[in-house]
Amino acid sequence: MELIHRNLAIGIHDALQETFFEKNKYADKVIERLLKANRKWGSQDRAVVSEIFYNIIRWKKRLEYYMGESVKPTNVYKLIIAYLLWSKTNYKRFEEFEGIKIADITTKLRKGTVPTKAIEHSIPEWLAETLEKELGDKWEKEMLALNEKAPTVLRANSLRTTPRELISDLADEDVVAYPIKNYPDAVQLEEKKNVFLTTAFKEGLFEVQDASSQKIGYFLDVKEGQRVVDACAGAGGKTLHLAALMGNKGQIIALDIFEWKLAELKRRAKRAGAHNIETRMISDTKVIKRLHDKVDRLLIDAPCSGLGVLKRNPDSKWKIDQAFIDRIKKEQQQIMQDYSKMLKVGGKMVYATCSILPSENNKQVEEFIKNNPNYKMIKDEKVMPSEGYDGFYMALIERLS
Repeated sequence: MELIHRNLAIGIHDALQETFFEKNKYADKVIERLLKANRKWGSQDRAVVSEIFYNIIRWKKRLEYYMGESVKPTNVYKLIIAYLLWSKTNYKRFEEFEGIKIADITTKLRKGTVPTKAIEHSIPEWLAETLEKELGDKWEKEMLALNEKAPTVLRANSLRTTPRELISDLADEDVVAYPIKNYPDAVQLEEKKNVFLTTAFKEGLFEVQDASSQKIGYFLDVKEGQRVVDACAGAGGKTLHLAALMGNKGQIIALDIFEWKLAELKRRAKRAGAHNIETRMISDTKVIKRLHDKVDRLLIDAPCSGLGVLKRNPDSKWKIDQAFIDRIKKEQQQIMQDYSKMLKVGGKMVYATCSILPSENNKQVEEFIKNNPNYKMIKDEKVMPSEGYDGFYMALIERLS
């Protein structure tokens, strides 16, 4: 890996500045726009830009320690230099790097130690405390995993293909992939590729969906012909999996508070050939009330801290705080309380998050069951980032009366 083209350094600088200092700018969208705006960059250049951009976001706190100051809109090039020196990346001394004193950085790098665990794992101090409090000694093992690069996993769309056929179709387009043991629909890429350009994608043969996330569809135990609600559907990754598991038979009602996410879901459903999905925007409480006692299966993929998916979204650790987590926990409890009423007696629901904090996971389910004795938990499962994929939690709950 080397940074020897000035326009790439400028691109990385501008993308970092946007991600860190502009409101509601998320790394994945920022990098997507940057790469779209620079179509002349070759695949090697794009890979260099993406890797350096994401690694600097991931290691921001540690790099700030090496710099001896917090990152500001005026010192982003110094942040880039700190990363290039720390990662031993070969680079050219562009004019943007002139005047940056690197002696302090190299002195700290030579020391080879950092003063705190939060700096070592590059997370805010409050988050290090929260993780230690909730996960005990295991928190560092999980942080090590969360600072790795996320693998690219696809879900073969069983309405159109099988994992074996998909692997073969991708190979024809120079994309090397292999099946994952114990994940019936999952296919993992040998290396990161832009799979959205493939014919296989355009024909709806797969969706990009992490292996842990694919567990949730199976956990809900859907059957053909049922009425299923995905209550926080978003752009519908899990909705589409449910449609495939139901063989397009029965009805899936995809709910969300954002119209644009449901519009994206409709586009994806059309491409995937999933015909049993109906979208409804939650514009008021009536939307939920109309479904009371009418649903066989309910998926609540609850809004959460997202701490299980930091591999994928490293910028989110700089955008949240303890107050956000406290607020989201109240929201989770409220959603479970309100939405669970959609279940028929004998119906089942899954409460799921992409968090690794017990206070957002099993503790929330225990609280819900305590307040609603007519529901019981059948089983739950937590998937930790150290197992190789995203961190997730899921609980299967049945309505008894």
